[in-house]
Amino acid sequence: MKKQHLWLIIAALIITNGVTLTFLLSGESKKGSEVVATIGNQEITRQEWLSEIELKYGKDVLDELVSEEVISQAGEKYDISISQEDIDREMKMMKTAYGPVGDYTLYDEEKLAEQIENSLILEELLTKDADISEGELERYYEENRAMFTFPDSYHISKIVVKTKEEAEQTLQELGQGSSFSVLAMERSIDEFTASQGGDAGFVGADTEHVSESMLDEISSLKPGEWSEAIEVEDGYVIMLLHEYMEEESYDYQDVKAQIRRQLAIEQMDTPVSARPFWDEAEVEWFYDETQ
Repeated sequence: MKKQHLWLIIAALIITNGVTLTFLLSGESKKGSEVVATIGNQEITRQEWLSEIELKYGKDVLDELVSEEVISQAGEKYDISISQEDIDREMKMMKTAYGPVGDYTLYDEEKLAEQIENSLILEELLTKDADISEGELERYYEENRAMFTFPDSYHISKIVVKTKEEAEQTLQELGQGSSFSVLAMERSIDEFTASQGGDAGFVGADTEHVSESMLDEISSLKPGEWSEAIEVEDGYVIMLLHEYMEEESYDYQDVKAQIRRQLAIEQMDTPVSARPFWDEAEVEWFYDETQ
């Protein structure tokens, strides 16, 4: 669905923009000839490095920065505003649906909220003239109530080891200050989460391979705390709680505008993009359309 694709784009842009701009800005005060890597006798300079970054990512990052400003200006022009409730709801849906997509959790929620607000303004701009009947909206809500009901959810990381001795050793090292994510990458045998530092995203009562005893243990934790070792099918698991989201259900009026946008977007034949508003904003930029 286009809506789901948009959420993935939001997460990807946070990472790409943040990392790439950090690289680019970090070079402003450095000499271009500074060596950033050596391979035998071969050197790679900062300028060579930054030039390659610009070549690979520069156009996409600039496109996104321009689009963000275009959306902001168009939103003001058409008197479109997004409530904090809408932003919070979208954030909850994004987190529970996709978990830590592409490590977006490395960035603060303020930045994530800005990206979500920007995407919702764009949706409103693209669908402001859409004609969706009240009956269609109500029918969609009734047929998809589960989409707007969120059970208690817990964002966790976990370390799975084979033996109780390994679990006890891991708990001891955690107590001495070792990093949970580093230990997960070093010794967890869970093939799905070990490479992510143990990050398992959001889990709940309906999550596969999460037992009742695991949920009971998770629910007793505060964010930042880890559990005792719990015996599971593959050995023993230790869980770290990052965030808890309380059960919540949205009624029709809460999500009516969201449903209207979603149905209108699904009927569109064009991508969800700010490009239709570039001419209106009189955009001129470094790249021409042939690049």
